[in-house]
Amino acid sequence: MNQPTRTELAALGEFGLIDRLSKGVQLFHEQTLKGIGDDAAVLDLGGQLTVVTTDMLLEGVHFDLSYAPLPHLGYKAVAVNISDIAAMNAVPRQITVSIAASNRFSVEAIEAIYSGIKTACEEYKVDLVGGDTTSSRSGLVISVTAIGQAGKEKLTYRSGARPGDIICVSGDLGAAYVGLQILEREKQVYMANPDMQPQLEGKDYLIQRQLKPQARMDIVYELRELGVQPTAMMDISDGLASEILHICKSSSVGATVYEDKLPIDGVTYTTAVEIQLDPTTCALNGGEDYELLFTIGQNDYEKLKNHPDVFFIGYINEASKGINLITKNENRVPVRAQGWVHF
Repeated sequence: MNQPTRTELAALGEFGLIDRLSKGVQLFHEQTLKGIGDDAAVLDLGGQLTVVTTDMLLEGVHFDLSYAPLPHLGYKAVAVNISDIAAMNAVPRQITVSIAASNRFSVEAIEAIYSGIKTACEEYKVDLVGGDTTSSRSGLVISVTAIGQAGKEKLTYRSGARPGDIICVSGDLGAAYVGLQILEREKQVYMANPDMQPQLEGKDYLIQRQLKPQARMDIVYELRELGVQPTAMMDISDGLASEILHICKSSSVGATVYEDKLPIDGVTYTTAVEIQLDPTTCALNGGEDYELLFTIGQNDYEKLKNHPDVFFIGYINEASKGINLITKNENRVPVRAQGWVHF
């Protein structure tokens, strides 16, 4: 008797699984302009376009309650979804929140999570309009759906990059990953000796970048004020290298990125070296920075060249030239995604 074929999830990975599951998915309504395949779905419900995205945070997979404060967790659950709205060059309007919790969580604990959710709603000016609560036998789960809007001329997909475009990133990279390594290190020290005090002096920036990331709506608003329309954009959740590959695949182009142009904060750099990590690897593959990766036409360079929080790291080229990193030693190496692995 023939056994059914079994394919392990790890053999495909997150995006391979998405590609496989989305094959044959039909869109039945003309209002659905974009389904699976970008940072958010896009709906035309009349007037401005509506963008919708959803994300889950699972205990033991995306967060560790031994060092993640509940209010920070609530804030982060909202921020990572707002970041997807920002990645569409849209403005967030509403969220829904669903939580599954076991009986080891008290009412006060859930209220602490919601205090962070409410803080994020106030900061990003979004309305909490609903959700769901249920029990869980395997830990805490938080799922947030965010809804935003953008004019048709403002909306930015991953698929608009063209040869000659300049590749930009907001903020700095690698801090969230290095912050996670510091937290994990101190957790192991505590487990070995609960009397030991955590060694976190001078690491506040790194810890905050991991536990309470910021969605870069400020960049979205500033681009509009400056009259800059990105040609392609997405947020950096799984690592810069992974996101560059996504934009290139969606846009059918290649890219050239310069190692010496990667924005790495001084504390990130020195701490990475201290714990024997390569700072460039952290910047390229660390993930969870939630900065924006976007491309612009060369005619917009003058508008952004003096922006203190936008960095030009390379350019888009023809697909035939590949996707490459020019190292500090001027070697050309293919960009490989080594970021967060979901399965």
